[in-house]
Amino acid sequence: MSETISVIVPSYNEEKSIPFFYDAICSEGEKFKEIDVELELIFVDDGSKDRTLEVVKELRRRDSRVHYISFSRNFGKEAGIYAGLENATGDYLVLMDADLQDPPSYLMEMYRAIKDEGYDSVATRRVDRKGEPVIRSFFARQFYKLMNKISNTEIVDGARDYRLMTRQMADAILSMKEYNRFTKGIYGWVGFRTKWLEYENVERVAGETKWSFWKLFKYSLEGIMAFSTVPLAIASWLGVIMCVIAAAAIAFIVVRALIFGDPTSGWPSLACIIIFMGGIQLFCIGVLGQYLAKTYLETKDRPIYICKEKE
Repeated sequence: MSETISVIVPSYNEEKSIPFFYDAICSEGEKFKEIDVELELIFVDDGSKDRTLEVVKELRRRDSRVHYISFSRNFGKEAGIYAGLENATGDYLVLMDADLQDPPSYLMEMYRAIKDEGYDSVATRRVDRKGEPVIRSFFARQFYKLMNKISNTEIVDGARDYRLMTRQMADAILSMKEYNRFTKGIYGWVGFRTKWLEYENVERVAGETKWSFWKLFKYSLEGIMAFSTVPLAIASWLGVIMCVIAAAAIAFIVVRALIFGDPTSGWPSLACIIIFMGGIQLFCIGVLGQYLAKTYLETKDRPIYICKEKE
């Protein structure tokens, strides 16, 4: 009995990349035919503003293995990943980017690792960030270091979304239906035995990256708040420390007034202390507010995505 691998491709404004990706994955698919394994292609159009959907529909007319899901608007890559996993029918599922930064040539090795070595998933990580801005690469590395220090969930430095997994692992991921998703953390949280493949960074085949520094920064905050409560602990400890400092300052002022009287000088230092204390308080309130906002969005129970059309 033949097996099927569902290739899930979240896509946003990738009209230039998709034809190259399709040719590359079809070439790789010929190797799988030799071992009686079929590939199913699922393109998730994340509200693209270019001709991404039209290009995918044209592929669908030519190739029955191609399927697509089109969102009513842009919901983000996390929603695209979830939609692809939810609609895939294969025995195994693999997540890939359309820009060919996830080399299809690794697919056979990933499949063999699961079939012959007993792994539940095979994931990939980049060993370098060649071609990326230096500042962005620096902050990306610091993010992974920070996450592994403040979270109990392991997140591998340089990890890509490019991952082949069993149906059992995919179902475990789908069982986590939170609205604020951070898939790199979810992979680690659900567990399962994972093999890591390393490769050097590959340049995009066409188009431009959709991830600006600001978007990556917001995404990193999503990860921190989704898999760590350390910021809340920091806010609490800052409150305790500032209370101790305030008590010491009050004692000092009282003793000084009793000994030396109450001179009017010293208001600049007092103003600095008040501003500093106010800043700490606002920071702590901001941290609490972020967690409260995430909780608020979860309690609304909104759908992760809205499908406009699919085939």
